[in-house]
Amino acid sequence: MDDTIAAIATARGRAALAVVRTSGPGAVSVVDDCFRGADLLEAESHTAHVGFLVDDEGNDIDQVVVTVFRAPNSATGEHVVEVSCHGGDLAPKMVLQSLLDHGARMAEPGEFTERAFLNGKMDLAQAEAVADLIHATSTKAHEASLTHLKGRYSELLEALREELLNLCSLVELEIDFSDEDVEFADRERLEALLDETEEILQGLLDSYPTGEKLKDGVRVVIGGRPNAGKSTLLNALVGHDRAIVSETPGTTRDEIEAEAEIKGMRFRFVDTAGLRDTADEIEAEGVRRATESIEEADVLLYLYDLTVGLDSEEIEFLNDLSDDASDVQPVLLGNKADEAPDLPVADLDGLSALKLSALRARDDADALQPLLDRLTNTVAEHLSRAEASPVVMNQRHRQHLGDALDAVQQARTALHQGVSGDMLTLDLRAALQELGAITGEITNEDVLDQIFSRFCIGK
Repeated sequence: MDDTIAAIATARGRAALAVVRTSGPGAVSVVDDCFRGADLLEAESHTAHVGFLVDDEGNDIDQVVVTVFRAPNSATGEHVVEVSCHGGDLAPKMVLQSLLDHGARMAEPGEFTERAFLNGKMDLAQAEAVADLIHATSTKAHEASLTHLKGRYSELLEALREELLNLCSLVELEIDFSDEDVEFADRERLEALLDETEEILQGLLDSYPTGEKLKDGVRVVIGGRPNAGKSTLLNALVGHDRAIVSETPGTTRDEIEAEAEIKGMRFRFVDTAGLRDTADEIEAEGVRRATESIEEADVLLYLYDLTVGLDSEEIEFLNDLSDDASDVQPVLLGNKADEAPDLPVADLDGLSALKLSALRARDDADALQPLLDRLTNTVAEHLSRAEASPVVMNQRHRQHLGDALDAVQQARTALHQGVSGDMLTLDLRAALQELGAITGEITNEDVLDQIFSRFCIGK
């Protein structure tokens, strides 16, 4: 980290402003070399200066605002200078090129955040939360990422690690004084701590399905026979015409996906081909894909036409689905209630059922509300968990937490069996290693490269 990096920190496209960041020991001097308006070398930290940025030949590029942040009181812990120029594609590129011409180098993806981690401005879990926050696509995902960024999750892990480390040290001290038969560690306290640690780790692991839903969204597949109203329902759910609606059966041949946020959760709605036997090769492929999509769904909205009713094959399919041990939550929807207001929705054991008019719901939000309520009920557990405690959203964290839990359980077994202290400390040290890998107390360069490579350039 002895060089100075630079990158555009804002998205491409037309905008009022864009920001070009520099960080490193030479950040102030690099920008000062191509800035006309103030002596940045004498500028105090956290001050802004208006002037013109010039190219390597001294030609004006743009009128800018330069903000100076001196180490260690900056986002990265190094000297940081941010150049705010006019937006668009050209001006930010020209500003960046001038900084590169005057001694900076192009930043790697995530390198600003990586430097913040390496300089102790945040731990590794908080650094990963930055990427999650950038990529959050729902209110709940944003809130969960912000909780991690604030350090609540890290504080929980660090408290566990500190307790384990203290007890591990006492057990190791006993080994040093084994000839004198001295016992430093309280065995009852150690067992209680292992029980408490196991409970917390298991709770964090159990939160991972919620974390997946927050990051990736709840996959809701709309299935049913051709002309049941699936495409009309999709358009109603997302508030615009995403799918083609036609009275011709088999219009939808491939999956059509659209998204909407409901009560802070992201829902990914998938319209599928109508389920039926067909000689049409392309439509048959669509039916096969629809069947696979249903198997991968979190929620299945199965539509049928109230004026036609369910046939025996559909009833058998739905009964099998409700009896199946899969995680798919089926909801039966009797559609076209506007044409058959007096017909009740089919009553199948163990199957949640609603009656609606997808056509009416396109123009009347109240007609869609019962279905939206039913959808949020299917994820109520995830919503409450996300609000109550930190949620694991990262597969890497899940792996380390699982390995830490295994080590804690082995340590407790070893304690009950009365094994030697050196064997007990092996398991305790393994748990400490796994927890430290999450926050970055223990890590290696390859892991860091993998983590920060998924960041955007400029962050």
